[in-house]
Amino acid sequence: MEDLRRTYVSICKEEGVEPQEYVLGQLSELQDSTGRPRLNLSTHCLSVDTCAILGKVLQKEVLCTEVVLSDCMLSEEGVKLLIQGLCQNRNVRLLDLKGNNLRAASAEALGKLLRQNRTLQSLVLEWNGLGLWDEAFAVFCEGLRANQNLRQLDLRNNQISHQGAEGLAVALKHNNTLEELEQALQHNTECLSTLTESKKKTQILSNEIQFLKMEKGKQFLNLMGTIDRQREDINKSNRKSSIRIGQLQEALNERTSVLNSLRAKLQMTEAALALSEQKSNDLGELLTSSKLEKSEIAEKHAKELHYLHEEAGMQQAKLVRELNTANEKNLQLKNKVDELERKCKVQQDQIFELKQDLMSKTAELKLRLVQTEEQFEMEKKRFKQALEDAESLRMKEVEHMTHHLSESEKSLQERIQKLEGMRIQLEEEVSRGKAAALLERAQAEEEMVKMRKQLRMEEEQRMNQQEEKIRLLIQSRDESQVHCLQQKQCVLDLQAKNTQLILEVEGLKHRIEELYQELSGKEQEKVAEVNRARLELQEQIGHLQAERTAQEGFKEKIAALERQIKVQQNNHRESLLDKESEMSSLLEKLRLKDAEIKRMQEDEAQRANYLQNAVLAYMQGSPHRGISMSK
Repeated sequence: MEDLRRTYVSICKEEGVEPQEYVLGQLSELQDSTGRPRLNLSTHCLSVDTCAILGKVLQKEVLCTEVVLSDCMLSEEGVKLLIQGLCQNRNVRLLDLKGNNLRAASAEALGKLLRQNRTLQSLVLEWNGLGLWDEAFAVFCEGLRANQNLRQLDLRNNQISHQGAEGLAVALKHNNTLEELEQALQHNTECLSTLTESKKKTQILSNEIQFLKMEKGKQFLNLMGTIDRQREDINKSNRKSSIRIGQLQEALNERTSVLNSLRAKLQMTEAALALSEQKSNDLGELLTSSKLEKSEIAEKHAKELHYLHEEAGMQQAKLVRELNTANEKNLQLKNKVDELERKCKVQQDQIFELKQDLMSKTAELKLRLVQTEEQFEMEKKRFKQALEDAESLRMKEVEHMTHHLSESEKSLQERIQKLEGMRIQLEEEVSRGKAAALLERAQAEEEMVKMRKQLRMEEEQRMNQQEEKIRLLIQSRDESQVHCLQQKQCVLDLQAKNTQLILEVEGLKHRIEELYQELSGKEQEKVAEVNRARLELQEQIGHLQAERTAQEGFKEKIAALERQIKVQQNNHRESLLDKESEMSSLLEKLRLKDAEIKRMQEDEAQRANYLQNAVLAYMQGSPHRGISMSK
């Protein structure tokens, strides 16, 4: 043993490679529990340089009869270098390369090994990929065909195709020494049950996704209904405002008609004054006698006119104040419209945030699905390792039993042949079940991918529809702003007309003063006409008061409009609160779905643990049976 260790160290020095401690330890202790020389490097990663040095060591006549290199993560180049050394070895009887993911180059190197080596009797190639490339596997089959020393060959789980199976069958026809070709009945049965369980879980997840899809559709329809109702309310308010503007226009038309009537009356008074002037020329003598009386009457009329002028000034100041208040209210309405625009922008920002939250939730669900698949793969690898350990233990027990039952082999040979026939049938059924399970799993994965794509497309369509609704709301808001601007323009027109009326009233007052100055030199008959003019002026003042009451009515209408705008704002605020409550309910449902997914993951992990415990219990409690088949 020390010679072999020194040989390994010296070759490492020659090649300039650092020797691995584990390899040195195994070379120092080459004997197993039964006393046979055995080199066991399983589950330890071997580099390409280490494989090259071990190949050179195995070229020499060493006393090692068994080489175990299972689960060593060997590369294609490393396997070729190892097998190159084993081709010239004359002592190794067993070679175990299980679980190293051997591919095309390794299959060709193994074919070369089978053609050149004359002492190898057992070759374990379980859990590799030798059957993926038909040409390389054909080279392996040719080597098996030419070999006349191999008695045991393990090709389980090598993904052998139909063409590879045909080549293997042809090689077995020409091989007269191979006695045992193992298959994995128990492992395939448990894999089938695992795949069936995963298919059921996939179906449950698809049902949950369909349910979420229906719930989101209902919530989206409710949200669209709410938006339509709000749009109808806005249209109603616009129609009401247009009706009110029409009413204001009618009142303005009535006021212009009143002013036209006043102009006509003024023209009539001017005509009457012309007639009175003619009469004053005829009655000049009478006026001289009544100058004293007329002077007193003129003073009284002057005082009354001064009083009327002051009242008109007060009314004018009052109208100016009312116009200022109306302007302030218009500014307030403008501020309210700006506030509504800001609220609409805030609502758009909230909708954008909801989009981002929905995308983040979708990404989180995808991440959790990937994590679940990774956990499933980890559980599968761990289960595979446990089965491999159980299989190695079973092989040891079989070898021990075959050693002790060699004397009673003749009496039990018929029973073993029957059991072997049953095992072969069961293995064929398991292989067919495994192929069907793999096909079903591929179909389930394709359906899952299609469902994800369909959900993604539907989600994009819904988001586009929602953006279209938002665009329509923005357009309706712009229309309402245009209506508000038109209403402001109407108010400005009314203000301009009001100022024009005030100027006309002032002109009338100046004209009346001139008339009174002209009438100061006329007779008593003119006094009656002045009284009549006074009555007409009082009527005009009454009309002005009526116009003032009409303006107060306008103010009341404006106040009613403000109240309605406040009611609309309250309704809009309530609708926003309803939307926020709906969004909170959606978030709560998403949280509940996340909790259900976590619970399902925990149930899956628990079921996997139960399955692993059951398999271990079954393997520990199964009877020890010898498995061999003589040709």
